[in-house]
Amino acid sequence: MSEEKTNVMRLLDQKKVAYTPHWYAHPDGAVDGASVAAMLGKDPAAVCKTLVTQGASKKYYVFVIPVLTELDLKAAAKAVREKSIEMIKQAQLLPLTGYVHGGCSPVGMKKQFPTVFDQSVENQPTITVSAGKIGCQVEVAPGDLAALVRGAFAPVSK
Repeated sequence: MSEEKTNVMRLLDQKKVAYTPHWYAHPDGAVDGASVAAMLGKDPAAVCKTLVTQGASKKYYVFVIPVLTELDLKAAAKAVREKSIEMIKQAQLLPLTGYVHGGCSPVGMKKQFPTVFDQSVENQPTITVSAGKIGCQVEVAPGDLAALVRGAFAPVSK
């Protein structure tokens, strides 16, 4: 279990955003979000997954939602003023964002896409998101994270 700094941590340091790093074992590769929350001893409502979508306009969008919820595609489309959105194919993730499935972070993607955080996490003291690689998470105040990625809050999960 390597505890070296990730690019996400370096970006947070550079922008002077306070965070707490967390590492977990992942012997078989990617681990589901509920298991990550359990391993870290965190409330799953404050542990988030980062999802990348594409709108009908062909623009890309990022959604950050609690691990036990699903993205509400209609609500998500409404939040970004798209006719519809769909999840991108897993094979597109690495070339588009620079991140692998299970290690996707809203911070430090190759390009900054419009980012929406589920409204349910807005008032959490902190939320935990991927630090950019499997086995590593960062815990950050949601407002600080949203400010860093110029994100918004909206009800986008179910």
